[in-house]
This record gives sequence, structure tokens and C-alpha cells, in this order.
Amino acid sequence: MTTEKNDQNIQTKDSFSPENLQSSTFQRFFHKLSHGGYLLFPAAVLALFWANISPASYQDFWHLPLTLSLGNMSLSLSLSHWVNDVLMTFFFFTVGLEIKRELLVGALSNKRNALLPIYAAAGGMIVPALVFFAFNQQLPEAKGWGIPMATDIAFSLAVLSTLGSRIPFSVRIFLTAFAIADDLGAVLVIAAFYTSNIDFRYLAGAVPVIIALGTLNRFWVRSAIPYLAIGALLWVTVALSGLHATVAGVIVAMFIPARGKYDMTIFLNILEAHAEKIRENNRTSSDIMLNRFHLNAVQSIDHACLEVETPLQHLELTHTKWVSLVVLPLFALANMGLVLKGIDLSEAISHPVTLGICFGLLFGKTSGVFVATFLASKLMRLPLAEGFTWLRLLGVAFLGGIGFTMSLFISSLSYAKPIYLDYAKIGIICGSVLCALLGYLILRISTEAGKSSE
Repeated sequence: MTTEKNDQNIQTKDSFSPENLQSSTFQRFFHKLSHGGYLLFPAAVLALFWANISPASYQDFWHLPLTLSLGNMSLSLSLSHWVNDVLMTFFFFTVGLEIKRELLVGALSNKRNALLPIYAAAGGMIVPALVFFAFNQQLPEAKGWGIPMATDIAFSLAVLSTLGSRIPFSVRIFLTAFAIADDLGAVLVIAAFYTSNIDFRYLAGAVPVIIALGTLNRFWVRSAIPYLAIGALLWVTVALSGLHATVAGVIVAMFIPARGKYDMTIFLNILEAHAEKIRENNRTSSDIMLNRFHLNAVQSIDHACLEVETPLQHLELTHTKWVSLVVLPLFALANMGLVLKGIDLSEAISHPVTLGICFGLLFGKTSGVFVATFLASKLMRLPLAEGFTWLRLLGVAFLGGIGFTMSLFISSLSYAKPIYLDYAKIGIICGSVLCALLGYLILRISTEAGKSSE
């Protein structure tokens, strides 16, 4: 990203006003990600049913080895590791694209406008970690403090989207910006605190790979294939260094170009030229297939649209869909298999790990987001956006407590013992479901209150 300091000047600030954003890339991104979130819950429920109806088949299936070979090189992992270590890299790649877009032209590009969601994300990470630590400070299980820090952006946006147009667009912008800032914090936490041993030889080996990515960016390579090839090499070096391999996805995303081949002036000139050709040759049939001039003009316009579109924009829109519809549901299916038989539910519910995660999400996340935003707004005189009330902020804060995907991911890094992992899953389920219900109800009430005051 540092190689593209001029990318912020691609569009004027007026182009990203709330009015224009409603039909922009953000709106399409919001719908794709939120629709993908609808599949997370059914996938989690299916995993629970499968794991409890046939625990052996569930465990055996996800531990099946799958080997990919190319010449003398081969990579053999269990199916669960292919999902958690390989497919989830594409999820983190999407997160990286979202972060870069928001920093360049989104809600985080304007420093003053970005302060509220950034403070919300900071409060939403610090307080739940403290809540978890309060329950587990004297126990070895305290290393799970990062589990309640994360927000599941797909799940939270899916819940918000069920309220439709009754929720102001500013609320969606805030939740998305805050969740993306939260994701960035989660990535940094994973890289800094959930790495057991670092092999600096392989970490040094990642440096020339990153330089190669920077070179592609500098020479404005628009094709995704070279980035994918070098990204695969980066994935290997990062994995061998001891860092979690999924961090490679975020690094690659930072080097995806954010400039199109044409600027808007050239693009508009091309459109006007071809539109004039269409008007000049409009004396024949209106059927495009029977008019060679019309067909050629439309094809040229379509090509110009592809050229003016930035690789960052194109990859985010195309990549988000399959990640939301395939990768995240597979992750839930592979990791949500909680076998209840043999678990003492009374002990599980009262265990410090379960309580720390559940209360961390339900109370820590909510209070952290709300209080941090409130204090920043009052002390720094940062007003809430139009249509964004304090009641709606409370609802958004509860939606921020839906941890699910990222919480499950961090829990898999935190605990090797299955029993603690099961306790973590119970805490994540309880906390996330309660936050989703309360967030939905509060936002629903806020819409009714808004109607009655009109």
C-alpha cells in the first residue's frame, strides 16, 4: 500500500458522499458479504448435528489426508487444515482488500471521520480481553484472551441487512468501518501473540518475496495470476517461519493495485465517442445483433469499463462472493463440530473459559464499543452521522459482539486440548447468539421509535 501514495487522488471526495455510496462498490460489497453471512448459521447448525449424530464420521472426515503434488514437491494436510490454513488465507486476503479500500477511499480514508469507528474498534478489543482475563488470570487458559476481541463482519452485516432500508445507510457504514478496523486489530494480534516460535531464517526469506510483490505493484501489473503465484510462495515462507500462514493473505492484498488503466477523463471521452457512433448509426434496426456499429460500440464500452476498473475493486467484488458463500461456511462446518456427549454442561457453562468468552462478547464487546465511541464523540467533539442515534449505536455495539468466524479461528490457535476448545465453542455460541438477538431487537426498536417521532 505504501507504493501507492497517489491512489487517494483517483477520485474526488464528493464521489464518495453517502448519497453516491448507496449505488457504489460499497453497496454491492455489503450485499455480497451479508448474503454470505446467511450461510454461516446453517453450516454451524449442520456441523453440530453431524458431530453429535455421528461423532466418528465427523472426526474421520475432517482428518482425512489430502496431498497435492507437483514434481518432487508435495503438500499433505488433513481436510480441516486445508480449510483452516489454506482456504482461510483467501478469507484474510479479502480482509486485506477491505482494509486497503477503506484506508484509501472508504470511511477510514478521512482521518476525522475514521476516528469514531477506530476508537470503537479499540474499545471493542481492549474491554472484552480484560473481561476474559478477569475470569482466567490465574489459569493457564488465560491465553485465550484474544477470542472475544474479534467481530464477525459477515454475520453482523447479515443480521443488519434483515432490517432492510429501515436502517440508515450511515449505520451500515459505521458497522462496516468499525468491523474492518477490528479485523485489522485481530490480524495484528494473531501475528504478534499467537505465534509460538519464530524461525527468523524463513522470516528473512519472506523479505525478497514481499519485494517481488512490491515490484509487481510498482510496474502496475493488473493480472491477479502473478500475485497469486508469488502469494503462494509467501504462504510457504510465512508458514515455515512460525507465523500463521493466513497472514500472507493480508500482505498480498496490500500490494494489489488500486488504480485503473484509464483515469475518469479518458474513460468519459471513450464513452462519449462510442455513444456518438451509436447515435450516428441509429438509422437501422434497433436490435444490437443486427447493427454492426452498435455491437462494436457496446463491446468497446464494455472493454473500457474493465480497463477503468481497478484490480483492487475487481478482486474485492469477485473474491468476496466465493469466500462468503464457500470458504466461511466450510470453515464453520469444519470447526463447529461440538460433541455434547461426554461434556458436563453444568461444568462447561460455569467454566472460566466459557464465561470469559461469553461475557467478553456480550458485555465486554458491547460496553467497549459503546463507551469508547461515546467518550470520543463527547471529548473530541465528533458528531454521529445523520440518522445514527445513541440507541442505534447500542444496537451496533451488540452486533459487534458476534464473534463467530474470527473467534473460532483464534480459539483454534489458543487451545490444543479438545476440552478447552469445546468450552470456547460454547462461549462463542452463547455470546454470539445473544449479541445477535439483542442487537437485532434494539435496532428494530430504534426504527419504530424513529417512525413514531416523524
